[in-house]
Amino acid sequence: MNYELVKETASKIARMEIRGAAKIAQSAAQALRDFALNYQGESAAKFLSELEKAGTILKEARPTAVSLPNAVNYVLLAARGKGEVEEIRRAVVNAAEDFIARSKKALGRIGEIGARRIKSGDIILTHCNSQAALSVITTAFRQGKDIEVIATESRPRYQGHITARQLAEQGIPVTLIVDSAVRTFMKEVDKVIVGADSIAANGAVINKIGTSQIALAAHEARVVFMVAAETYKFHPKTLIGALVEIEERPSEEVANPEEFPGVKIRNPAFDVTPPEYIDLIITEKGVIPPQAAIMVLKEEFGLELEKE
Repeated sequence: MNYELVKETASKIARMEIRGAAKIAQSAAQALRDFALNYQGESAAKFLSELEKAGTILKEARPTAVSLPNAVNYVLLAARGKGEVEEIRRAVVNAAEDFIARSKKALGRIGEIGARRIKSGDIILTHCNSQAALSVITTAFRQGKDIEVIATESRPRYQGHITARQLAEQGIPVTLIVDSAVRTFMKEVDKVIVGADSIAANGAVINKIGTSQIALAAHEARVVFMVAAETYKFHPKTLIGALVEIEERPSEEVANPEEFPGVKIRNPAFDVTPPEYIDLIITEKGVIPPQAAIMVLKEEFGLELEKE
């Protein structure tokens, strides 16, 4: 079986050509759909085996964003137990398209629900380039609320530059700052809204590196700290105490190692924000305190864990 399209998608995810937890999840579901549509064999057992292999290739692309394995598992679960090739193909296509549609709808709902927490006159700080967080901000702006945004650069990949441009294109007043200036500007901020790559059962949020420092500064300044995230970003394995793996990316993203002989360069892509620094989590199903994350996990996944 030709895995080239699957490997191409996985490579784009790993290289961050496809980035953002929602887009990563949607791309993985689409890759499995296309893989199923192109399958030419006649053995259902082999088809399922090939699908599982394709899913593994995709899941290994990035270890921290749980939207990736959750999307893959959602599609593969629909295929398991089916007895005929065409039955498997239909199940995969339908599940993939259903996941993509639900993912897009979830962003809209998060925007509607989160915008209720925004008041006219608010100055909002955001970090990285979260489509869920941006949905809240842009929805509030379209409702006619007079808001301003402070966006961090989000080094070393500068995803905050994307955020600043997207907000400016919509006419939202936005100020771009370096990450290390967060504490300086926090006194001007009314609310912080960030996204999430994974949310643990205890309510801890794994997000772009620097998020935990922003949460600490917000806590110190008594600024409301909100996380916007779809329910498929909740991590099922943390129900039994598994830790979320923090991805370390190439040192070249930070600096050229050849220019720093004898110096170790480290580049963790994410950090963990403890639940006590999070005021609320906005999902497509409503607003919850971080302590209720375990309830979302049990509702969404039960005690079924990701199949290896």
